[in-house]
Amino acid sequence: MLNDRIVITGIGLTAPNGNTLTEFRRNLINGVAQIQMLDVRYMGPVAAGICDFDARKHQTRKEIRKGTRAGSIAIYCAREAVTNCGIAWDKIDKSRVGIYLGITEHGNVETENEVFNISKYDYDTRFWSHHHNPRTVANNPAGEVSMNMHITGPHYTIGAACAAGNAGLIQGLQMLRLGDVDFALGGGVSESIHTFGIFAGFKSQGALAQHEDPKRASRPFDVARNGIVVSEGGCIYTLERLKDAQNRGASVIAEIVGYALNSDAKDAVLPDPGQQSKCMLASIERADLSPSDIDIVSTHATATPQGDIHECQALRKVFKNCPNTYINNTKSFIGHSMGAAGALELAGNIPAFKDGIVHPSINIDRLDEQCQLPNLVINEPKKLPKVNTILNNSFGMLGINSSLVIKRFTED
Repeated sequence: MLNDRIVITGIGLTAPNGNTLTEFRRNLINGVAQIQMLDVRYMGPVAAGICDFDARKHQTRKEIRKGTRAGSIAIYCAREAVTNCGIAWDKIDKSRVGIYLGITEHGNVETENEVFNISKYDYDTRFWSHHHNPRTVANNPAGEVSMNMHITGPHYTIGAACAAGNAGLIQGLQMLRLGDVDFALGGGVSESIHTFGIFAGFKSQGALAQHEDPKRASRPFDVARNGIVVSEGGCIYTLERLKDAQNRGASVIAEIVGYALNSDAKDAVLPDPGQQSKCMLASIERADLSPSDIDIVSTHATATPQGDIHECQALRKVFKNCPNTYINNTKSFIGHSMGAAGALELAGNIPAFKDGIVHPSINIDRLDEQCQLPNLVINEPKKLPKVNTILNNSFGMLGINSSLVIKRFTED
């Protein structure tokens, strides 16, 4: 069982520029970014990625009122993924379903809101919401999915900073191989734009993006990049053992063949290119591949001056002799969706298995010489003869690194 092949059978997502994989992918191919100005408490207008999905599709008004934004994002994505995978949900044993969601800033939002609310009443805690505790516990988004979908198997969130989306998928894969569950919901969600603290924190670090045109504010690799665009979003996958998916006649989207997680153990913010390259190589080795076998690399690059440079150093080390490996970035379209980033960015590239197109990195007017990469796809999509493998990078604060390798599905 530890060697079972694990496949993706469904995808549900919401991003600032799309609420389905079809819409999301179309906008990536067509160069459509969707970043807006958001009025952030205590700060005023700031560029941000805002999702526009219909929470009422899967929740009642009461459920939305009692729950959280992250919970609503998670429920929407999970429900859409289950629909997409075509499983007979009313017949599945819910005690054998696991929910594993990456998360970053959850809890800050609700506490900030409650402090702001009682400030209007001379900080009288009688006005503090009794919903606060269940809203702020770390497992909240996964727990809200559990209650909404009546899932009685294990649910929890994975705190891995901005590597959390990849970590959610890895956790789902591992639990399936261990036999703890027979069906997994894995991915990541983020409600980050609803906390002023994350904006203020990046601003104090000199890492908050600014641009007169918000759609051009996220500019990874560009010489004039000046920081992160904070975004919300989510992406959840249905994961199954191949034999189970085949037994029910499921349509397989892709296979997860390699993964790795490691730590820099050096700095809370500045990444270590050496550890990043080791993470990529470990995931490729686990997939029984070589770097030259990778067709697309989806970069983590957040558009911070040093972060982009360090990742490019790691990429050059791993893919220096790989003339057929192409590199792109998704944050230039949607900003940085924190705990959802890895899962969303992977989804944006998965359709390449069918259409052979590498979506571009946009908003690059002048490439930083220190971010020069072979086959970096800039501003226009690139058509390849065939795409068989994708490596997805997602790195986070406190030096957590993750890399995931997926393949075009074949029977053998």
